[in-house]
Amino acid sequence: MKTFNEYLEMVNRAIKAIPYPAAPGNLYEPIAYTMALGGKRIRPVLVLMACEAVGGDADKAVDAAVGLELFHNFTLLHDDVMDNADVRRGQPTVHRRWNANVAILSGDTMLTMASQYMCRVAPEHLAAVNELFNTTAIEIYEGQQYDMDYERRREVSVDEYIKMIRLKTSVLLGCACKLGAIIGGADEQTAQSLYDFGVNLGLAFQLQDDVLDVWGDPATFGKEIGGDIMNNKKTYLMVNAFRLANEEQAGRLRRWYTDDYAMRQEKVPAVTRIYEELGLQEIADQAIGEYTQRALTVLESIEMNAEARESFKALAASLVKRDK
Repeated sequence: MKTFNEYLEMVNRAIKAIPYPAAPGNLYEPIAYTMALGGKRIRPVLVLMACEAVGGDADKAVDAAVGLELFHNFTLLHDDVMDNADVRRGQPTVHRRWNANVAILSGDTMLTMASQYMCRVAPEHLAAVNELFNTTAIEIYEGQQYDMDYERRREVSVDEYIKMIRLKTSVLLGCACKLGAIIGGADEQTAQSLYDFGVNLGLAFQLQDDVLDVWGDPATFGKEIGGDIMNNKKTYLMVNAFRLANEEQAGRLRRWYTDDYAMRQEKVPAVTRIYEELGLQEIADQAIGEYTQRALTVLESIEMNAEARESFKALAASLVKRDK
């Protein structure tokens, strides 16, 4: 097994080598801009890690890893348009730097490019890889739709929220692990177990993102703090706030989540105070720990060498303790 940074370097070299046509510039320049912004590259690294963990050659999984990262960034372009977000990874979003139409069309192109890269895997793995990729893509679209639907609902249960983030976020980490396992020649049980590891890790990852959106440092988080609150997004914190609030706290929450108060400057600190009164950071941290432990329990059931297992454990720890 290589180190995380060695896998990351493989991914970054391949992304830098993507051959973008010179024209039309307003189609391809936003894609190059987006991919150059970096990010954690967790998903493509997981593809390479999983491939080698089951005895495969990581070089043979690089195209699929790049395809997955292109797909992930395509979803972010469209997500930023839907959320009217101004900042992504500390830089202006594509729809702000160019416009919404450019972001949509460049995102569409990234989706097609992602499919092209997926089709470069060895012929014996092509059917399984495409089935997994396409199934995952549709699940992510379903998750995004639930996310938008929930914005119009006053109350969403914790179970509904977990289902939504599993589809919107977690299945892509599961897909990354299973893609690498398929390309590495793993049996179906091993590939599925790695998928389950990724899904549980993804749930912990998203819950940590919910926490950082409220209590993170904007200098390191890379996005506007309180963006979910301002956009009335249903998060683990928000759904638990309505579940646990007393009558007085619920009244304050409802007041801040009406249209009349949606853009008030005082909204983020006011809602944050309610979250703190209810001890929601501690409740979220407990859930993060539980999903992390589920991921690690699955990991222990997978046959792999000790070095590979420790690499996955170290990655899991870094993701749930991150500050960005």
